[in-house]
This record gives sequence, C-alpha cells and structure tokens, in this order.
Amino acid sequence: MAMTIVVTRNVPARFRGFLASCMCEIAPGVYTAPRLNKAVRERVWAVLEDWFRNDGDQSIVMTWRDPKQVGGQQVEMLGLPRHQLSDHDGVFLTRRSTSDE
Repeated sequence: MAMTIVVTRNVPARFRGFLASCMCEIAPGVYTAPRLNKAVRERVWAVLEDWFRNDGDQSIVMTWRDPKQVGGQQVEMLGLPRHQLSDHDGVFLTRRSTSDE
C-alpha cells in the first residue's frame, strides 16, 4: 500500500463528497490516503472516470508511489492540461501537452 494523493480543480460537489468519504481532505480539493491499497485506488479512479465530463477547465490528478515508473510515481489525469513525467539524464521533468497533440 502506498500514499495516494488526488487533486481536483473545478469539479462538482459530488466528487468532493465521494473523495472525502474515502480520503482525508487536507486542503480544498486535495485528498490523501496513506495506506490505500491497489484495489480501492482502482475503484476510486473508476468512479472518478465514470463521473467525469470534460466540461470547461475541470481536472483531476491522482498520484501514488510506483517504483517501475519515471520518478518512482504513477500519475493519472482527467481533464486539461495533460502532463507527462519524463527522465532526462536523471532529472525528472514534467512535460505539458499542447492543444495540437
């Protein structure tokens, strides 16, 4: 089990209520769970994906420790802007996708 963090931006209240029911809201729109197992994390993400409608500038980011990924963490995103972690000579960078990609 690994620390899981979810950050939301401009999402409807039901997202916030759902996330607050299974994670701790440490700041507005920022949720953490120190011991969220993989099955629960996948279920939470499935619910978020199912509810998400890409209207306006809404976004949701979920991240957790994953030693097999760049920077040792997995990142899932809904909405814009899209970001991707990359490794450049041992330095971890975040690449922001442009609208034409």
